Amino acid sequence: MEFIAKHWLDIVTTILGLAYILLEYKASVWMWLVGFLMQALGIVLYYQKGLYADCGMEFYYLAMTVYGYWKWVRGGEAKKSLPIRHFPKKLILPWLGIIAVVWLVIYLLLVNFTNSTVPVADSFTTALSIIGIWALAHKYLEQWFIWIAVDVVTCGLYFFKDIPFKASLYALYVVIAVFGYLKWKKSVEPSE
Repeated sequence: MEFIAKHWLDIVTTILGLAYILLEYKASVWMWLVGFLMQALGIVLYYQKGLYADCGMEFYYLAMTVYGYWKWVRGGEAKKSLPIRHFPKKLILPWLGIIAVVWLVIYLLLVNFTNSTVPVADSFTTALSIIGIWALAHKYLEQWFIWIAVDVVTCGLYFFKDIPFKASLYALYVVIAVFGYLKWKKSVEPSE
């Protein structure tokens, strides 16, 4: 009972995270509502565990869930649902540059203004996640590759920070992301 009391927030956000990834796999718009609740609780969890970049990232995720919902429901042509499509090649280099700059800035903030014990990994997953959630909101097929990288690093990071349920969820996320990519690939629209 003590273990559950200590990890209740980890357990609840893990359950929500599982529902979220399964809804994402199905390309269901309901994932945005589940994600909003998961991220709101994640703010508290990550702050308590000293994962300050992840904590800050949850505020961005909250905003992106509103944007993603709107984009999926009303962001397609002629106000139709947004189709699954490829990440535009012209955006790859600019976004890689943004990831590098954001990673460095967050790393420097963590090192200089927090007591973070994992600034490299925390800032890396946060920087990459900024692009991942944006790519998901736009229904880009390649968003799955971004999440695979984030999930692998996050899994190890969360085990290290004693968040075992979420760490296990991120291990499962890697598997689901592979299958999600394969499922979405069947529905992809031609490149722009």
